[in-house]
This record gives sequence, structure tokens and C-alpha cells, in this order.
Amino acid sequence: MADILLALEMIADPLNLLGLVFGVAVGIAFGCMPGLSVNMGLALLFPLTFSFKGVGGILMLLGIYCGAIYGGSISAILLKTPGTPASVATTLDGYPMATALKQPGRALGLSTMASTFGGIFSTVCLIILAPQLAKVALQFSKPEYFALAIFGLSIITSVSSGSVIKGLMGGLIGLFLATVGIDAMSGAVRFTLDTTYLLGGVSFIPVLIGVFAFAQVLGSIEDYYHHKVSGGELAIDRVIPSWSDMKRVFVTLLRSSCIGTFIGCVPGTGGDIASFVSYDQAKRWSKHRDNFGNGEPEGIVASESGNNAVSGGAFIPVLTLGIPGDGATAIMMGALMVQGLRPGPLLFVEKAPDVYAIFIGLLLANIIMGVLGFSLIKLFIKVVKVPIHFLLPIITMMTFVGTYSYNNSLNDVYLMVASGCLGYVLNKLGFSMSAVIIGIILGGMVEQNFVGSLIMSDGSFAIFFTRPLCLFFLAAAALSLCGPLLAKVWGKKA
Repeated sequence: MADILLALEMIADPLNLLGLVFGVAVGIAFGCMPGLSVNMGLALLFPLTFSFKGVGGILMLLGIYCGAIYGGSISAILLKTPGTPASVATTLDGYPMATALKQPGRALGLSTMASTFGGIFSTVCLIILAPQLAKVALQFSKPEYFALAIFGLSIITSVSSGSVIKGLMGGLIGLFLATVGIDAMSGAVRFTLDTTYLLGGVSFIPVLIGVFAFAQVLGSIEDYYHHKVSGGELAIDRVIPSWSDMKRVFVTLLRSSCIGTFIGCVPGTGGDIASFVSYDQAKRWSKHRDNFGNGEPEGIVASESGNNAVSGGAFIPVLTLGIPGDGATAIMMGALMVQGLRPGPLLFVEKAPDVYAIFIGLLLANIIMGVLGFSLIKLFIKVVKVPIHFLLPIITMMTFVGTYSYNNSLNDVYLMVASGCLGYVLNKLGFSMSAVIIGIILGGMVEQNFVGSLIMSDGSFAIFFTRPLCLFFLAAAALSLCGPLLAKVWGKKA
């Protein structure tokens, strides 16, 4: 109880509350602008977290994370251009309801209600399940942590939407970057190019901003010269869902929230997968399946409650095991580590008030998201119409200012630009930036626990195969790595 009271005291700080509200508002704005992703919003505003005390910066990022997932539905419904990949399924019924049925307010209202419900539902599941899983994880030692990190790296095959080989190559790039600097175990200096700047390793924040934000800016500039997206004017009617709509979608709302929470718990998945699975199941069980694709309320609710429910579920493996499931949770995990909160089972013992503050903050973020969605929807849709030639210079400036403000170092800016150019090229070649970031984050964990395990066993590799939990995670990693290959083989046989 004392830990919960301390957490409430942290949340009640006016600056922290303001940061949370600001994060949700900015997240919605980022989400509803096509071309600006959740990852880009988190990466751009990451440096702002250092101006907050304690968990204030984390709360702001939680707000951006929740708001951006919901914000993608605004442009999906009004422009048939999903602001985020997680809102692709929302266009199937949201856009027809807004245009063909001339009910954009109804579509936006259903989307807002479903997003809020899905987010709150998954946060409650996080609060119930995470501490229990952490108790089990307290039994881990270095071999288990090594195997767990290997499993975390194996999900690179899942976050790589294109070629699995390219995903693995991206992960290897991240692992290589994680080896730069002074080895913590032996003290050896590695790959520093004889510069003192790299003695402490490759700085995580400039690389993060570069591959997610600056690379996206370069891609958006290219897209701007190839085609322009514009939308028509739509009059917004009432946004509060009617009682008849609520009765019609209630079962779908519960089912999709459960699906989204479960999918969020599985590393390597995300809101886009959850939204399509939820949409498919809603259509399969609906009495109005023939109306799907023509403005069916259940279609909008299924997609939005499913993708927003991922947010709480995704934090279960992040907080308890230290495994980021995608790029967004990798950024959030990096933010936790920068603030001195090392994800893992010990976090629940050593930093219990901070963990409860994260729980409460995520719950509040979803509530604030719903309030802003219903009250300021007419204001937020104006963001959709911001010309890209005004937007890109502002974002470019933010990448440079944010990177420099992190450490007041021009070397960080050079690293960010280099990372951004590399990220742009890798994006064009179909590589996964999430795989690179996951490799950087987990690389140190793999190396240190591998060496520590060998010290424990006097150099014997048997320690990895004689401990049940360790063997379980290594087997799961092998299955995860071989899964795409096996799926292709079975697909050809079928």
C-alpha cells in the first residue's frame, strides 16, 4: 500500500500530469498524420524526458504511445489513409461509414470508444498478470537471462515484415553496434576507431532518433516529390456512440480486447496483426457479416479495440522479462533504462513505486485519450490537413535540436545523421529498423550473461542445457527462428 501511495504521489505532480496530457495530445497528432509513425513520435520526443523528474518522462512517452495508436484511426476514417499500420483494418468500415453513409462523427465516436476500452482493458490485465510473472522470473540467474535474451533476439524474425534474412542481418548490425566501446567483463577496447567519443559505446539516443525519425523524414521528402495525398471536406456530426450501437458491438468489444491483449503479450507481434485478427474474428462471429466493408460498426470497433489493447499486453514482457516486442516497446524500454529503471523481475522489488506509477500512468493515458478524443476531435482532424511541406522542416529541426540537447554534443548530431542516412538506405532495401534497435538493446545483455554463465560453470556449455528454464527459452528461440522457414515449407506442401 505504501508503494501505491508513493506512485500516486508521483502521478499527482502537476508537471508529470501535464507531461502525460501533452504526450497523449502529441501522440494523437502524430498518429493522425499519414507518414508519421508511433516510433517516430517516441523517438523525436525522447530527449524531452530528461527535463522531467523521476517517471515524468516515462509518463509522457506512455501518453504518446497510447495516443498515436488511436490517432491513426482519424485519418483512416476521414481520408482512407491510415496514420499508423495498426489502423489499416479500420479503413475497411470506417471510411465507408464516413463517406458513403455520411456519418463521420459516428465512425470517429465508435473508434474513440473502442480504443479507450481496449486500452483500459489491457492495462487492467497488465496490473494483474505482470507481478505474478515477475515472481516466477525472480528465480532467474545468468544462464536464464542469457537464454531469455537469445529468445528476445529471435523475435527479430517476427518483427521483420519482409525478408527474414534481412531482419536477421539488421539484428546483427544492432549486435555489432552493441559491442563498440569498453568490454564490461574484460576491459578490452573494441571498435572505437581510436576516438574517445566511442569509448562509452554507441550512444543509443542519436541512433534511435536517426533510424526512426530522420530516416522517415528522408523517406517522406522522397514521397513528397512523387505524389501528394489530399482529402475532401467532411462535416462532423455527433461523436458519442448511441445506445443501439453499444448493444450491437459490446460482445465484439470484449472479444477484440482479449485478442489484442494476448497478441500484445507475444513478442514480435503488434497492433497491425491484432487489428486484422480481431477484424477477422468479428466478421466470423457477427450476425451482420454481409455488411462488413460497407460501414459496419462491429468492423470499426474490432480493429480499434484490438490494436489499442496491444499497448497494455506489450508491457507485460517488457517490464517482467526485459523483452521488447516491437520498435515502440524497444524505445520505451530504452527510456526506462536511461531513467535508471532496468526492466526485469527485480524492477518489481527494487523500484515498486515506479512500476505502480507506470501502471497508473498507462491507465490514465487511456482515459485522457478518450476524453481528448471525444471533446477535441474537430480540432485534431485539422492536423490531418497540415501541408507536408510545412511539416517536414519542423520535424527535421526537432531531430537536430532533440539530438543535441541529449548530451550537448555535436558528435551525437553527426551520429544521428549518419544513422538516419543508413536507416533510409536500409528501409529502401527492406531491412527492419526494429531489428537493429532490438539488437542494440539486447546485445549487451547477451554478452554479459553468456560470459557470466561460463564463469559460473568453469567454461562448460552444459550449464545452458541442464537448467530447465534456460533450455525452455533456447528451444523457444530455435522455434521462433525456424518458424518462418517451416511455415514456407508447410505452405508449399499445402
